[in-house]
Amino acid sequence: EIPLRLVGSEMCIRDRVYRDQMFLNTKLQSREKPIKVAFIGCGKFVSMFLAQYNQLQKITIDTIVDINIDNAKKNCLKSGLTTETVDKINFVTSLDEAIDRDVEVFIEATGNPIIGTVHAVKIIKNKRHIILVNVEADVTCGKYLADLAKENNVICSMAYGDQPSLIMEQIEWAQLNGFSVVCAGKGTKYHPDFEYSTPDTVWGHYGLSKERAEIESGMNPKMFNSFLCGDKSAIEMCAVSNASNLKCPSNGLTFPPVGVYDIAKKLIPKVEGGLIDYEGQVEVISSIDLNQKDIPNDLRWGVYIVIKAQNQYVKNCFKDYGMVTDLSGSYSAIWRPYHYIGLELAQSIYAIALDQKATGQTINYNADVAAYAKKDLKIGDRLDGEGGFCARGKLITSKKSKDEKILPLGLTDGAIVKKDINKDQSIRLDDVELSLPEDVVKARQYQYDLI
Repeated sequence: EIPLRLVGSEMCIRDRVYRDQMFLNTKLQSREKPIKVAFIGCGKFVSMFLAQYNQLQKITIDTIVDINIDNAKKNCLKSGLTTETVDKINFVTSLDEAIDRDVEVFIEATGNPIIGTVHAVKIIKNKRHIILVNVEADVTCGKYLADLAKENNVICSMAYGDQPSLIMEQIEWAQLNGFSVVCAGKGTKYHPDFEYSTPDTVWGHYGLSKERAEIESGMNPKMFNSFLCGDKSAIEMCAVSNASNLKCPSNGLTFPPVGVYDIAKKLIPKVEGGLIDYEGQVEVISSIDLNQKDIPNDLRWGVYIVIKAQNQYVKNCFKDYGMVTDLSGSYSAIWRPYHYIGLELAQSIYAIALDQKATGQTINYNADVAAYAKKDLKIGDRLDGEGGFCARGKLITSKKSKDEKILPLGLTDGAIVKKDINKDQSIRLDDVELSLPEDVVKARQYQYDLI
């Protein structure tokens, strides 16, 4: 209760403090005007958001931008929107047709890092907030976009529901409460043999038929192959490194098979008997072992962090309250078993509209995702990007990326090979012919100049 003796500016300050402490759902009740949003791309992630749309308060879909409007409308209807609701949405094929509309938050969900960067620059320069479901654009040009957003007094945010944002939520919790973050990451189903999977072979690894995956569920074979072959893991850990300042492993992600009750025992530095190179790095753990057998208590769909007690009293608290630790009692772990993808995207929209805060954002240029040949490449071959037939991604430091002039995975789609490249060899910028938009060239040079 605010004492009645507080008047004028003093009462305003006190009232603002109280309001800032309220949860988003409480703040939402006092919001009068709708939060108008626009989606760019209407695939699986956005369809999951649409499935929740009828239950969401004060969010209004103003526009959906998609190159295939008929398919976008079908996805809306499949997700549970009524024909009446769909008829009220402005469907267009170009961002230019939506950029001047009364939209508060744009959601870029094309999955294309080159096009996504161009879209993001245009949105930010028009002083609108943006959520990058397109994590591929974030890891390719994210530092430039984040700084551009700051310059234009708008927010460029990670998408809540995707694992990088959820990991950043855990990291922020730990750091705010005085814990040292030793390791952070996610789980996945990974095996070294999967690195060479292609869109033609992907569904067998998921135990799905092509019809079930692509026709019934609208799953993109390239995108889901990216989850399998390690590209998406490298991309998402790159995003976390660049948002948190955690290091990359010395030679890329290693995907050790680790169950949740062993995270605190194994995701600690090698000098302490663990598996990681540094205190304060990212790593992805696998839900299967080298024999492709499921491990107990896996974290295939979840995220985790490992924290370290800074003194004996904290170690005693870990023990007193039954927290999972390593044998020394110094390291503990917290994890979230699932991420709900587009079903929980509204969290980002509300955070921006009600709190003017991002749900994770790039603050550094620590890491890149390097392109390595997935097969022998010949002069004239056209690369096909993340999750494709030609290249795979590996997490590396941004310094290595710049010094060795390595082609980022995000710039591979459409690149033409100028010299023969052997399977498993890194692909250099000089090995390919690129035709990139000016915004992407400017963004990459801006980031290189930071090193």
